[in-house]
Amino acid sequence: MALSSAACGNKSTESANSGASAGSGDKVTLTMMHPWTTPNIDNDVYKARIAEFEKSHPNIVIKTDEVPSAQYKTKIRTLAAANNLADVNVVWPGAEMDPLVEGNLLEPINGLMDNWKSILPETALEGFNVKGNQYAVPTKQTFVDIVYYNKELLAQVGYNEFPKTYSDFIDLVKKLKDAGITPISLGNKEKWPLQSSYLSIIGDRFTGSDFLQKVLNKEAKFTDPEFVKAISVIDELTKLKAFNVDANNMDSVQGQDYLIQGKAAMHISSSTVDARVRVNNQDGGKFGIALFPSVDGGKGDPKKSAGVVQYGIAIKNGLDEKKKAAAEEFLKYFVSEDLYKALISNGVVVPAKVDVPQDASPYLKQMIELSGNGTAPVFDSVIPTQVVDVIQNGLQALTVGRGTPEQVAADAQKAMDNITN
Repeated sequence: MALSSAACGNKSTESANSGASAGSGDKVTLTMMHPWTTPNIDNDVYKARIAEFEKSHPNIVIKTDEVPSAQYKTKIRTLAAANNLADVNVVWPGAEMDPLVEGNLLEPINGLMDNWKSILPETALEGFNVKGNQYAVPTKQTFVDIVYYNKELLAQVGYNEFPKTYSDFIDLVKKLKDAGITPISLGNKEKWPLQSSYLSIIGDRFTGSDFLQKVLNKEAKFTDPEFVKAISVIDELTKLKAFNVDANNMDSVQGQDYLIQGKAAMHISSSTVDARVRVNNQDGGKFGIALFPSVDGGKGDPKKSAGVVQYGIAIKNGLDEKKKAAAEEFLKYFVSEDLYKALISNGVVVPAKVDVPQDASPYLKQMIELSGNGTAPVFDSVIPTQVVDVIQNGLQALTVGRGTPEQVAADAQKAMDNITN
């Protein structure tokens, strides 16, 4: 994440406005697919930005296809297979975007990059760059593994700060359970939370940050003991009854609600959720943030947070001249200093170097400090989707007492072998 007080002006917005001719003349309709359906503050910011673009560009209509995040990646794969992507798409870096590039489905945007050269560092762009071609620009930096905790409930069982070690964390879970308090709220109906918010960082604590790439390179396997230990954490928490009993019947937002309503002591989710938990919540001050603790014998750095630059905006390849011009105009307008400042003002971490607005959330500095000590990879931003699906199903099965960590690891490795062999 890069935030600075360097004066950058409004170059990106000015560039967008200077090319307004793309919005003149005949009306152009662009289709756009995005996953901004849940009531997170950044989703509201994105939708408002689309509306502002249409207002200032009356000859360009943005026809949106809003797909819930749990179904989004599946739908974009399906549309890609049929060469039927929307004109503008939200994409993830790495493993999710690579097949779209390999299929020649995305338009390289190298010629537009001067619009962001003063505010987007190379580290923010590299996940969307393939062999020297830029295919998308990011809108936010997400850390998926933030532990939100109720200070009052932890204090009731003798913890005035979040535990630093896994053994103390398990002790906390047991004491909360003995006190009749649900230790951790979990909404895993969509299946991704245990994979993304839990296994990304728990795996990193045990294996170190190079493990997932080693798996891709066939230099390591999911069945290696360190990774099996990481999966075993989910099994252990399940057996301790750390999660709410309806975890697999609730979605991720309902899981957040459990924490906010005082029905659980902890919740592990993304940095974006900070707006719901602390920024826009009148009781936000009673919630603290932490990272998953260190583990005995772990190879990973316990100061790291699992993060990814995401929600890249990409243009479909092969659009006719008018649509391409309109799509480029939209991209320059949408991803701008104004967007980044609006996100920052609402407590969302961004990958851009922009002035921090005076109305920025007082909790933003805490989030930056917590997540600014190194970044661990997010599981589903590195590992192919077919394997991610197997892991997600296996983790969910563990929470209802089916299967073993060893079996989940073996199934994941088999799926990986089927892809790489």
